[in-house]
Amino acid sequence: MSSDITPVTEWPDYSVDPQGGNPITQDLNAPYDKGDLCWLLVSTVLCWQITPAIGFLYAGMHRRKSALTMVFQSLFCACACGVQFWVYGYSLYQSHTTNPILGDLSLAGLHNVLAAPSLANPDIPDILYAAFGCTFVTATAMILAGAMLERGRLWPSMVFLLCWTTFVYYILAYWEWNPNGWLYNLGVYDFAGSGPVHIASGFGALAWSMMLGPRLGDGDAPSSREERRKALHRFKPHSPFLVGLGTVLIWFGWYAFNGASTANLSLRSIYVVVNTNLAACGGGLGWQLLEHAHSGKFSILGFCSGIIAGLVGITPAAGYVPVYVAAPIGALTAAACFYVTRYKYLIPALDEGLDIWAIHGVGGVVGDLLTGFFAAGWVPALDGVSGDAYDGGWWDHNWRQVGLQLAAAATCAAWSFAVSCVLLFVINKIPGLHLRVRQEDEIRGLDYKYFSDLEGEEAGFLTPFVEGVPFEARGASERSLAAAVAVEEGGKRD
Repeated sequence: MSSDITPVTEWPDYSVDPQGGNPITQDLNAPYDKGDLCWLLVSTVLCWQITPAIGFLYAGMHRRKSALTMVFQSLFCACACGVQFWVYGYSLYQSHTTNPILGDLSLAGLHNVLAAPSLANPDIPDILYAAFGCTFVTATAMILAGAMLERGRLWPSMVFLLCWTTFVYYILAYWEWNPNGWLYNLGVYDFAGSGPVHIASGFGALAWSMMLGPRLGDGDAPSSREERRKALHRFKPHSPFLVGLGTVLIWFGWYAFNGASTANLSLRSIYVVVNTNLAACGGGLGWQLLEHAHSGKFSILGFCSGIIAGLVGITPAAGYVPVYVAAPIGALTAAACFYVTRYKYLIPALDEGLDIWAIHGVGGVVGDLLTGFFAAGWVPALDGVSGDAYDGGWWDHNWRQVGLQLAAAATCAAWSFAVSCVLLFVINKIPGLHLRVRQEDEIRGLDYKYFSDLEGEEAGFLTPFVEGVPFEARGASERSLAAAVAVEEGGKRD
């Protein structure tokens, strides 16, 4: 979602016809290019399905007893964050103001958002760019939502997600995408949202995972690093098919996510789509080569993780780098994410089972740095608007760009992690909003606790149980064990 125009301090009210006639006549006759409008509108529709696709991906990576919770969360993010975006979100990061930190509420409720030229591109109306931007915040919130992973309570998670988008996402989006934002004016390159989307959600997920603590199943925390590594591998995804389906839909939607961030239909848009595809290919292949080298086997989960890592790495770079470095960017990002995933057990008590921090957080930082290294000044000019406004990166002898990218990545990571910790701490202290479910509910599964769809199907949740003692309850506290046995015996009676 790059922006390439000069900041505007005063903006006309396009909701009122100065001639005193029909108040929308002027808007309907606005001379916008129909090709640009069609490209952004179709891309908006394609981007929307990324949010439920992430829900499918996460559902497949969960154990079955909590998989439905992720589908629910994807629908919640699409609906609640969409309404929030309309009420005040769009105004916070796209209002026409000179404040370097945060926008105002002049566009709240999408007031006066119709045919005025957008900040991203004067050839695109505000209302269309708002529709496109809404898909970004819903997808970002859903990336973060996976951090509740089988042990977070649903109501507090929903409160946290809405607070997080307000105090983290919209602030970072203003800093990087609004022409008045301080990171934008610093000269940071972030084509489609590495900072506000990937780095922010990744480090927010790290904070959430650490605040929740590890899942039940192995009793007390393992005493050695090797035991912690083995414990992390014990929780297997219940449906590689759903993981693959979610990844395919995300990959499909990412063409529009990146491609339409040019905010027009141009040669640069096509170039971005090619870069996006090649990075996903490089990431998937790179991860599989490393996985096979270490284990001697392939996996659907690993292949999908590599593809997602490649997409994360190319997100800030897609509109700035030459096409021949796209696949290496995907592969290098995937390699970094692979080793972070492999050795994350070195962080005590961290149960980050969906690898949100390892892939989105770390991958976003790597992508930012590679953007600063490989950016070429001639690539942005392909949109027909930017001209020679960009100096490129390290390869173009713009030596300071890598430093700027590192500073921006560190700023986004630190802001998201710190604010997330504060929000989670405060929410956890509010009566009725403690973050973690009871041990009994965690053992039985979040789906059974929260959803009426599963009433009368208790026996379906007993598939992880083995003779005598449920697998999940081995080594857990006596209270959890007693509850699990009671559930098992009840299922047998039914």
